[in-house]
Amino acid sequence: MKHVDAAQVQKKMNSRLAVNNIAKSLFLAATLIGLVVLVILFYRVISQSMGWIDFQFITNKLSTMADRAGIMGAIMGTVWLMVVVAPITLFLGVGTAIYLEEYAKKGRLQRFLQTNISNLAGVPSIVFGILGLTIFVRAAGLGNIVLAGGLTMALLVLPIVVVASQEAIRSVPGYLREASYGMGATKWQTIKNIVLPASLPGILTGVILALSRAIGETAPLVVLGIPALLIPLPEGIFDKFTVLPMQIYYWTIDAALVAEYANLAAATIVVLLFILLVMNSIAVIIRNKFQRRF
Repeated sequence: MKHVDAAQVQKKMNSRLAVNNIAKSLFLAATLIGLVVLVILFYRVISQSMGWIDFQFITNKLSTMADRAGIMGAIMGTVWLMVVVAPITLFLGVGTAIYLEEYAKKGRLQRFLQTNISNLAGVPSIVFGILGLTIFVRAAGLGNIVLAGGLTMALLVLPIVVVASQEAIRSVPGYLREASYGMGATKWQTIKNIVLPASLPGILTGVILALSRAIGETAPLVVLGIPALLIPLPEGIFDKFTVLPMQIYYWTIDAALVAEYANLAAATIVVLLFILLVMNSIAVIIRNKFQRRF
């Protein structure tokens, strides 16, 4: 039996503990840096928005005068944009996930589709803006209206919904499907009555988080040429529009000329953050309340 050198073992343990402490310190420093930057950003935005967020700011239209400018047009444009994005991403995303998980045969085609969908989820958003400009604005002749913006944003978040829906469907235990088949149900009846209800919390969570990303995106809309001028309030999907991120973008640029526009941009950021916080909270509530344990 080989003799164990206690001193050598203790030396190695001290070396490993030192490496562990260094790694722990580095990770803690990285976390603190991120938190400090986040706190600074929050403080800067909230301090600049103080005194500018009121009922008049929420309900007024855009104006060249900073003290009279409001974001009602941007809010209505964001709502109409979601009217287009939500149903498209829900039906196409969930339908694609059902096909890939329940109907598609495992093989090269299925792997090819799965790989490309996963890759699309990581494509920069400005690429989707160029695609929307080429297809919807120019080829289809829609122009920079709500429908063109909504279709472009739907393409942007569709891969996210597909991946999230696949994970939710994949998490449904196989014995539930087998029990349904054993009772004589068809494949579609099993999907409709067993798989979808069980995976619905995960699907809805993915959809809401995808819509949150669509609300906060700016680059694709800049490429589409979405204006932030004094336009009428949009009343349908065929009207021109602007959204909250675009309004923030233009007010930030104009702050170089009019200092008060920086305060308007900060106030709009606070409103947008509140909307995103509410949507993310709804996603968490849905997941926690309706998630089933099998």
